[in-house]
Amino acid sequence: MIIEKVAFPGGQHCETTTLGALLRHEGLDLSEPMLFGLGEGLGFVYWDARNMDFPFLGGRTKPATITRTVAERLGLTLHVHETTSPRRAWQNVAAALTAGRPVGLQLDSYHLDYFTTKVHFGGHFVAMYGYDDTHAHLIDTAQQGGAVTTTLSSLALARAERGPMTARNLSYTVVGPAVRPGLGDAIRTAVRNNAHAFLDPPIANLGHRGIGKAARQVTRWLERAGDPTRDLRLAASLMEHGGTGGALFRAMYRDFLAECATIVDDDNLRLGHRMYAEIAPLWTEVAGHIAAAGTTGDPDQLTRASAILSDLADRERRAMQTLAGIPAA
Repeated sequence: MIIEKVAFPGGQHCETTTLGALLRHEGLDLSEPMLFGLGEGLGFVYWDARNMDFPFLGGRTKPATITRTVAERLGLTLHVHETTSPRRAWQNVAAALTAGRPVGLQLDSYHLDYFTTKVHFGGHFVAMYGYDDTHAHLIDTAQQGGAVTTTLSSLALARAERGPMTARNLSYTVVGPAVRPGLGDAIRTAVRNNAHAFLDPPIANLGHRGIGKAARQVTRWLERAGDPTRDLRLAASLMEHGGTGGALFRAMYRDFLAECATIVDDDNLRLGHRMYAEIAPLWTEVAGHIAAAGTTGDPDQLTRASAILSDLADRERRAMQTLAGIPAA
């Protein structure tokens, strides 16, 4: 059972790659930055729970929220299924594929055969476009191989895993509108909403306040780490290479704003794009200093990272204040 011509070449982020593949099958071809931005995906979280080995810096909103928000912005019909029953979970997927629709899945990448780095991450997404007696056929990011396969047994384990950011065998399909939606109003709404959420986070770990907290905490990371070489280098790698598109999703959001400026004529939008064009390289600098601290054990590298993060908290606050000023059409 294989659905032909399901693809999203070059995808960098798992959820937008999955959504892009589903929408392409529906005849709606949007860039990955556009999907990320319309999904109001940009965020920041400094996460350091008691059961965590090391703090996590995240640059986007919670899993599945991008997909749900894009569906709302573009008038898509989104059918979502969750269940604790493995049998029902498979039936949900098989029924959609039999009906000719690829299926989005949220799962734990640890169990997928083609992942060479075995780390539990329950917020991973793939698009499934077929199966045979032993394997599932999936679309993942370019970094993971694009069109890949995993055994049906490993897929079942990945879907059923419990833990942080996991879902209960979550699957979904998308039905596109009969006519390609206009993007102007959707862009204005998405940019304003994302800006307001970033500027007014409910807790200090999120948004621009979270960046400021990271600036204060990062200088202690050599003492905080169980294995500084491993922990700091992994944190830096996740910022640049962990499906973020570089610079903790800021490069992707910069590209979204650049594309928006060709569709919406607004001075605030153009200024916001220029501001994020300056912001994105600074996140890459932060990642570089964190990686260097892990390699050398030099605390001065973390002092430099802290100074840039303090600057970024202010820069992103001002950029989002600018973008929040985009008027409705």
